[in-house]
Amino acid sequence: MDAEEVTERSWDGRLGDGLSVCVAGLGVSGRAAARVLAARGARVTVVDARDGEEQRGHAAELEASGVAVRLGDGESLPAGTGLVVTSPGWRPDAPLLAAAAAAGIEIIGEVELAWRLRPEGAAPWLAITGTDGKTTVVRMLACMLTAAGHKALAVGNVGTPIVEAVTGLAGGSGGSPPQKEHEAHDVLAVELSSYQLHWSSSVAPYASAVLNVAPDHLDWHGSMDAYVGAKAKIFAPGCVAVYNADDDTSAALAERAEGVARRVGFTLQVPRPGELGVVEELLVDRAFTGDPASQAAELAALGDVRPFAPHNVANALAAAGLARAFGVPPEAVREGLRAFVPDPHRIQHVADIAGVAYVNDSKATQPHAAAASLAAYESVVWIAGGLLKGLDVDDLVRSCAGRLRGAVLMGRDRHRIAEALARHAPDVPVVDVPDTDTGAMDRVVAHASGLARPGDTVLLAPVGASFDMFANYPARGDAFIAAVERLSKDAG
Repeated sequence: MDAEEVTERSWDGRLGDGLSVCVAGLGVSGRAAARVLAARGARVTVVDARDGEEQRGHAAELEASGVAVRLGDGESLPAGTGLVVTSPGWRPDAPLLAAAAAAGIEIIGEVELAWRLRPEGAAPWLAITGTDGKTTVVRMLACMLTAAGHKALAVGNVGTPIVEAVTGLAGGSGGSPPQKEHEAHDVLAVELSSYQLHWSSSVAPYASAVLNVAPDHLDWHGSMDAYVGAKAKIFAPGCVAVYNADDDTSAALAERAEGVARRVGFTLQVPRPGELGVVEELLVDRAFTGDPASQAAELAALGDVRPFAPHNVANALAAAGLARAFGVPPEAVREGLRAFVPDPHRIQHVADIAGVAYVNDSKATQPHAAAASLAAYESVVWIAGGLLKGLDVDDLVRSCAGRLRGAVLMGRDRHRIAEALARHAPDVPVVDVPDTDTGAMDRVVAHASGLARPGDTVLLAPVGASFDMFANYPARGDAFIAAVERLSKDAG
C-alpha cells in the first residue's frame, strides 16, 4: 500500500462510525485507552500475550464496559481493525504492529490518542522528556504550578494516564464503567518517554523540555539516532523549547527544531540572556524578565533544592523554565521547590552510621544517571551491578575514579564493571558479591561499611537494571534501606 492510501486511512479522531480499534497491551495506559475509546463508541479489542490471574481480572473489568479482550495471543491482528493504539512497551517490530504497518493501518500511542481526543478549550500541556530526571521535573513543575494557583496535574509515566486526564474519564472499579472526574485542570505537567514520543505525530505542547540525552533503550529503538529522533519530537512547532545548555544533544535538538516560538536554555553556570542558571547561591532567570540583557529575576536558593545535588539543581531549573514560560511568578517557583517531596530511590539519604552517609539511588539504572549520582559526593563506596543492557561503563568509571574509596559489586553483569574498574581505577579496592539470595543485600552493605571511613558516602547507584535479582528498582532500593537499617541497629 502506498503512502497516499495510508494517509487516507489515517484516523481523524471521529469514533461515531464505530471504528474497530485494537489496543495492544493490558497495562495501565492500555486499559485507560480502551475504556475511553469504548465510552466514545469505538469497537475495542484489547490483546495481550499474557494470560495470568492479574490479566484475567483486568479483562473482566474491561469486558463489563463492553471491551473485548483476547489473552494469550499478542501477535495476530484482530480482523477488521481500523486503528491500533499501542502500549509504550511494545517494540515497533512486534508481529502485531508489523502486521498493522504492512496493512497500512495507523498505529498510535496513548499519548497521541489523548492529544486527538482533547475537548475544545483543553488544558495546555507542559511536556518533559530526557534520559534522566523526567519524573522529578514533572513533579517539581506541578508543585510550582500549584503554588501559582493553577489546578495542575502531573500525568504520563507518573501515574494518571494522559488520556484519562484529558477526557475526564477515570477508570471504574469492580466492573463499573469509567467515571467522570469532577475537578477540571487548567494545565497538565506531562512526562513523556522516548517510547511514547515514538508513537506520537501531532502532539504540540505549549512548552517542552529536553533535560538530557544519553544512550538508553537502544535495544527498543534500534539505534542512537532513532532514540534521539524520538526525543526531538517534543519540540513541536509553536512550543517554547526549553533545553539544557550544558548538554550538547539537548541544545542541538532545540537549535534544529523548526517553528518553535522561542528557545530558552538552562545551565548550572551563570546564565546568559535567554537562559536560567546559577549565580552564587541563587537560581536566577534571565529569560522571562522585561529586559533579559540587563535584568535577572531571583527564583530560589540552592538550599531550596532537595535533595541537593548538581543534577537536581538542573532538574529544578528545567521545571522553572517551563513554569516561567507559562507565566508562573518567581515566588511560586520558590514555593513549589519547597513544597516538592522527592520520590523514593532517587539520591535518598537513608542514614548516617559512624560518620558514614548511606544513600539510595536505585533509580540510577544506566551510566548517565549513575554518573550524576556519583558526582554529588566527594568520597564514595560505590554499590553497583545488575543488568547493563549492553551499555558501556568505561567512561563512567573513568570519570568517577578519583571519587571512589571502594566498590562492592553484585548482579549478573558485575564482572563488566569490575573490568572497567581494573582498567581505570586499579587502586580502588573491589569486593565481588556473587550471591543472589534474599540476604545478598545485607552482605553487600556489610562489605561497603567495612570499606567506608568517616566522611564517606556509601552509595547505591547500580548503573544496571534490577531484574536479575529484584522485581524492580524500588524493590532493590527497599532491600538496601532495610539492610542499612539492620546495620544501624547492630551498630547502636
